Amino acid sequence: MLEQKIYSAAKIFTGEQDLENHAIVVSNNFIEAIVSIESLHKNADEHFDIIAPAFIDIQIYGAHKKLLSVYPEADALFKLNDYCKNGGALHFMATVATNSYEVIFACIDAIKDYWQQGGTGCLGLHVEGPWINPIKKGAHLTSYIHPPTKESIDDLLNYGKGVIQIITLAPEICEPSLIQYIQSQGIIVSAGHSNASYQEATDAFNAGIKTATHLFNAMSPFEHRAPGMVGAIFNHPTTMCSIVPDGYHVNFEAIKIAKKQLGNRLFVITDAVTETTTGAYPHQLMGDKYESNGILSGSALTMAKAVKNLVEKVGIPLNEALRMASLYPAQVIKKNNMLGSIKVGLPANLVCLNKHLLVEKTITAN
Repeated sequence: MLEQKIYSAAKIFTGEQDLENHAIVVSNNFIEAIVSIESLHKNADEHFDIIAPAFIDIQIYGAHKKLLSVYPEADALFKLNDYCKNGGALHFMATVATNSYEVIFACIDAIKDYWQQGGTGCLGLHVEGPWINPIKKGAHLTSYIHPPTKESIDDLLNYGKGVIQIITLAPEICEPSLIQYIQSQGIIVSAGHSNASYQEATDAFNAGIKTATHLFNAMSPFEHRAPGMVGAIFNHPTTMCSIVPDGYHVNFEAIKIAKKQLGNRLFVITDAVTETTTGAYPHQLMGDKYESNGILSGSALTMAKAVKNLVEKVGIPLNEALRMASLYPAQVIKKNNMLGSIKVGLPANLVCLNKHLLVEKTITAN
């Protein structure tokens, strides 16, 4: 049975262009047509100020007081999905920070269970660590940090087959052949929590690592005699990098500088956590950021708030801020053929915003 809905807006941003006073015709969860409001034969079902591609958050740890690593169960993911949807993100990569393999395996089981229960939105698992550099551990616990072996890689990837999508690691502590092996298994490797020199980082990017994790945070900084990983990211022609635009992880003026350097290679993550008093990371809400053991450990962002900050605090044009939260992360995870754009024939994954950039509705094809 055909289910058709029409959503109109003063501005539809497709990911490529603005369409003023247009409408999107959705049939059975797919975009059937994009037409001018004047050409409609009936009134739209709903009207908004702005319709854009739904946001995608590829690094978020938990929500509503259920951190995934502490509560590795389907309910934590249902809560995470609700949090993401409220912030305009219809797809997310659940993330587990450096921890025991037992905990990581339990998170893998939780995602499988969530999918089996019909859970939507979760694209898989982002494993951040434990193969990172303890010098740049941030809030990660030293006791769990170690270089990978072929055996540990096989154990993790075999157990997490079909679930693990991204692994953040420090390239200088991992054998290049092992990084290439991980990538050969279809895993996206992101460079992060790294003290790599400029040359080490550049060599890793040239060897096939295509993205890096939370620019400026937990990576060797840019200095005039030692450009570090930040300098390597700036200078590399293709490497993409995430950033956390909450004003605490990165100063807004630093984001402005980074945007000038990276252009369409810079994209948004929330890096959001939630309050917890147990587990390896007892995150505490301090104002509108989180700390663990007195160290900045995560944001309280939603993707919509991140976009609003980029526009209002950094001065990035709205359309580019929207791309940083949708099209660019879709490119990183190699799903830009289905996500991050509004096109006829694609699933209808849309975020509807008011003129203040607050989420009024999400429309999902899940």
